[in-house]
Parts: sequence; structure tokens; C-alpha cells
Amino acid sequence: MSVQTAFTVTWLVWYVTWLAGVVWSGRTQVQMKSDVRSVWRVLASFGMVMLFWPPSLAADTLRPLARQLWTAPAWVEWSLYGVLLCAFGFCWWARLHLGRLWSGYVTLKEDHHVVDTGPYGLVRHPIYSGVMAAGLITALIRASPGAMLGCVLLAVGFAMVARVEERFLKAQLGAEAYDAYSRRVPMLVPLPR
Repeated sequence: MSVQTAFTVTWLVWYVTWLAGVVWSGRTQVQMKSDVRSVWRVLASFGMVMLFWPPSLAADTLRPLARQLWTAPAWVEWSLYGVLLCAFGFCWWARLHLGRLWSGYVTLKEDHHVVDTGPYGLVRHPIYSGVMAAGLITALIRASPGAMLGCVLLAVGFAMVARVEERFLKAQLGAEAYDAYSRRVPMLVPLPR
């Protein structure tokens, strides 16, 4: 199996298992209605398509976006594949740590509270951080301008939803509690403050 195929299969397996995990989500109390049709979803979705757009489907005018700019040695590619697995592992750790509080939309679940332990003690949005890291790693392996653009769109989309979610959680859980958490833990990149 090529590393390109391994990347694609891993993304598909992650996505299918991620969707299947909805079964363990708790009951929603409040859902932000505008989240379903928001700009961030369009950007992130278009970014995903750009990450995996095959050169054979590119029209002549778009073919430069699909052209591979470099090829890394196999050991580098497989090392990056290991990092991709870690990025998705970080996402799953965060999701399992959230338990029934997780949702695919910006929502407030029953018994919702600020979670600041586990991966949520490293960054406030570890799932978004993990997906953004996986997008960057994939763009490096795909090595095309289109994949790079896809990575940027994916990152912008998830950064946007992180900000929307922060405002929502601050309003629902209380500004004092959420602001204290925000001062202690970085938003997306686990760097010391």
C-alpha cells in the first residue's frame, strides 16, 4: 500500500468511526441553529475536498493546483503517517474524554460543564487542533498547491467554529468560569502562555 492510499484510508476510517460515535452523545438542551448552515462548515468541507482532489479530475485550468510539488523519501512519508495517526488519536482522546457532552454541532448537553482535564487541559479545542494538524500533515504529503489551499481553508473553518463555540459556551456556562479556563489553557496550539 502506498502512503497516499494509507492517508486516504485513515481519513475515511476516522470519519466513519467519528460519525458512528454520535450514538454515545448525550441529549441536547440548546443547539445553536445557525451552526448547521454556517460559513465555517463550507470552508472546512471545501478544504477537505481540496486536500484529496485527484489530479486526474482537475480541469486544464485547475491542473496546476493538483500538481505535486515535491516527493519526500519513503521514511519521511511513513513518519508523517505516524504523526497523522497521533493527530487522530488526539482527536479520539478528546472525544472520549468529553463523553456524552460531545456533539457534531455547537450545542449545550444535559449536565454540561467546563471540561478542563485530559486533552482539554492542553488546549480548549483539542478535536479541532487534531483535525487541523491532520490536515497540515496530509497537505505536506499530497504536496500540491490545492492541498495546501485545502489545509488553509480547513484551518480557517475550524478556527472560526472554535471562536463561535467559545462565545456560545461562555454565554451558556457563565463568563466567569469560561474566562478563567481561557486564561489558563490556550485555544488551539498547546504552547505555554
